[in-house]
Amino acid sequence: MSMPPDTRSTPTRSDRPLRFSHVGIVGKYHAPGSRDAVDEIARFLHDEGCDVSLEQETSLNTSLTQYPALSVPEMGQHCDLALVVGGDGTMLGIGRQLARFGVPLVGINQGRLGFITDIPFEDFRAKLRPILRGSFEDDPRSLMAASVWRDGLCVFEATALNDVVVNRGGAASMIELRVEVDGHFVANQRADGLIIASPTGSTAYALSAGGPLLHPAIGGWLMVPIAPHTLSNRPVVLPGHSEIAVEIVSGKEASANFDMQSFTSLLHGDRIVVRRSEHALRLLHPVGWSYFDTLRKKLHWNEGV
Repeated sequence: MSMPPDTRSTPTRSDRPLRFSHVGIVGKYHAPGSRDAVDEIARFLHDEGCDVSLEQETSLNTSLTQYPALSVPEMGQHCDLALVVGGDGTMLGIGRQLARFGVPLVGINQGRLGFITDIPFEDFRAKLRPILRGSFEDDPRSLMAASVWRDGLCVFEATALNDVVVNRGGAASMIELRVEVDGHFVANQRADGLIIASPTGSTAYALSAGGPLLHPAIGGWLMVPIAPHTLSNRPVVLPGHSEIAVEIVSGKEASANFDMQSFTSLLHGDRIVVRRSEHALRLLHPVGWSYFDTLRKKLHWNEGV
């Protein structure tokens, strides 16, 4: 005896329960079209059943007052997921702050390069819907904890996702740096500066200075000289557990910057110490995401093939 056909509908992906029910949005609010983009994404999230909040500055500058406004620490405490609408600079700024809370981030690209804000705005609906329900590629990124020491006292601290850069000022002369790794003397280097970069930062300033690309799964750091006096002074890849110390020996108006977003002036004898942060940034990508797809697209590999 044959059984009657099963007329029950097969559940679709959108029928799955939400993995992330409270989503915070951070926007590049000063960019043209940002308000409309944030509003469109927020409406989509609301229709998907999510509670939606806006980061405080994003809320203030877009006037989208129908959504609760949260400070960054409040987002870290209450949101399950953060959406960053902008470019990699926006992601760097908010990522460093949210990493300590363990909140995962998804980047929707309204910038130019988009190495870590990788979802094109026009595709956000199709890409976000499965992510909200737990289908994604998890991509942890290590952070650097940096400090500046002067006469035995810590005078500046910062966290970096891309890089820590020590460089000369506007004077047309090099600076001299004493470099140590794990307490072992490496060399006194004369150059325009030195970049200490994470794998994430290997596609940023370090790449422009001749450094190699590091896959984000590699637990290491790059040490890349900027225009060194000695041409055999080449980029070095170091283990991720290494502590790097850079002392200012000579040179005018030396400074250090961290992800190109925070800055401090340096004096002779200052030591910049860089080690792995206890926190890591957690990026989420659509299923099927590949680092090599990103490199091929953003660096224009295979063009003309």
